[in-house]
Formats: sequence, C-alpha cells, structure tokens
Amino acid sequence: MKKNTKAKTVVVALASGLAMSSALAQSYPSRPIKLQVPFAAGGTTDLVARIVADPLGKLLGQPVVVENKPGGGGSVSAAEVARAQPDGYTIGLANVATTAANPAINPRTPYNPLTDFAPIVNIAATPNVIVVNPGFPAHDYKGFVAELKANPAKYSYASAGAGGIAHLQTELFKSLTGVYMTHIPYRGSAPALTDTMGGQVPIMFDNLPSALPFIRSKKLIPIVVAAPQRLPELPHVPTFKEVGLEPVNRMAYYGLWAPRGVPKDIVDKLNAGVRQVLSDPAVRQRIQDANSLVIGNTPEEFANQIKAEYAVYRKVVQTQKLSLD
Repeated sequence: MKKNTKAKTVVVALASGLAMSSALAQSYPSRPIKLQVPFAAGGTTDLVARIVADPLGKLLGQPVVVENKPGGGGSVSAAEVARAQPDGYTIGLANVATTAANPAINPRTPYNPLTDFAPIVNIAATPNVIVVNPGFPAHDYKGFVAELKANPAKYSYASAGAGGIAHLQTELFKSLTGVYMTHIPYRGSAPALTDTMGGQVPIMFDNLPSALPFIRSKKLIPIVVAAPQRLPELPHVPTFKEVGLEPVNRMAYYGLWAPRGVPKDIVDKLNAGVRQVLSDPAVRQRIQDANSLVIGNTPEEFANQIKAEYAVYRKVVQTQKLSLD
C-alpha cells in the first residue's frame, strides 16, 4: 500500500511539474529577453544575432535585446550565459568558437559546452575559405598542396586568433594532408587579412564574408572552401569534400543556447519562433546577403551538431598537440 502511495505521489509531482512548465511557457516572455553575443559588434556573429533579434521580439511580444560581451575568445560571454537563471530571459549566441574550438583547446574554459547549456536552434552557417596572397606560387588546390609538400616548413598561415575555428580547421587540414605550415595568430580577422594581402603571411583560413571583398578585388586568391557545394560567388573554387577532405568541410555556425535547466516548453517556443522568423523571405535574404546559409534546425539536431563539432576539434587538439601556452 505504501508503495502505491509513493508511486502516486511521484506521478502527481511529475504531472504538477509538467503543468507548471507548460503554464510558464504560455506566459513566456513577460519581459525583455537578453541575447548575449560573445564578440564585438560588426562581425558575422553579431550580424546574425541582430538580423533575428528584432523580428523574433516582435513575434514573441517582448524585445530581444542584443548585448555584446567580447572576451576570452567568446568564453566570457558563454560562461555568463551558463550561470544565468534558467528562465529563458538570458540566452546566448552560440558559435563554433564557444561551443567547440575554445573548449577543445583551452582546459581552463569555465564551462562545459555539452552539459551546461540547453541548445535552442542553429540559425545560420557561414562557409570558410583558404586564401593566398597573389604572389603565392600556386593559385589552385592541387598546386597549393604540391607547393606545401615540396617546401615543408617554408610557409606560414594567419588566423584571427589562437584556438579559433580557423586555427583548428587549418590544423585539421594539416593533419589530413601531411603538410606543414607555421601558425601566426592575430587579434582578429582584419589585421590577419591585412598582412596576408601585404604578403607578410602568404596563407590564411577565414570566414567567407570577411575575405570575399578582397577576393573580388583580386587582392586574395581563393583555393578551397568549406561549404555543402560550390558557391555562386566562387564557382571555380572546389569544396573540401570535392578534394577528398570531407572532415574539413565544416562551416562556422551561429545558433542560440540557454542555460541548462531552461524548461523544454520555453526552448521549444524559442525554437519555433526563430524558425518562423527564418521563413520570412526578407530575413532569409539578409542572411544570404551576409554570405551565410539559413539553417533553422531542431534543438536536438543542434545539440548533436555541437557534440560532433566538439569531438572533431578535441581530436585535432590531441593529434596536433595544440595548446594556448
């Protein structure tokens, strides 16, 4: 009899909890939502957040306020989101740096990307591209690899910073092709691009949006891109998959996550809201104009993507013996 009473108590408690969660989601949001971006204003991460924030706020009936909090390669903002109240009023912009690259290489990252968050949705993804200075001896993929193999340790490559996606993706490329290049980290994409165009560093792996203007002006030569298929902007440039390097064919994604423990009904409400926003042709066009691809998947799909991305870069760090020291 006591067992039956205990079982009934558990069932009642579960039902009560579900009812409270459902009621909370129905009244959510009742005040503005803070969307924290882990990088400074002006970059692709910030742009994607702002494209979605305003229409999402109008759809939900409360403003979605973008707040930029750069620092620590994105870890400062991500850690703050992880510590926030799990009520759906503080969410974060999650990209490859905060969900995979930074935690994979930095053992002091103050959060676990796999356990401290509730993934909401992957909004968009941006292709990445290897570019070279026009003075580099090869201007196509086959010649590029041949030149690197013929001259081991001769060349260096620039990235926007140690531990970022460009750094780890280039190291993945190196591990699969057997080539060697010295990493030259910069404090951001802009100075790295400047020095690559100037010839101080001959090679760079970068997001397409920041590199494309210089590709169009022929100040940089594209070699290979990470994208699902060849891009209309670069029809003659092969993808990593085409050249037999599918593991490197990884785009930079931009999604939303919340602190662990946010009720599923709220996660689902935010997911549905973002996906509705992404169905608007005007919003889709703005994302495409930023040289990004619209995604809009489920929380479960985004969670699996984060897990897979982290595993890839964790293996790169171990294989290439990388550290921030």
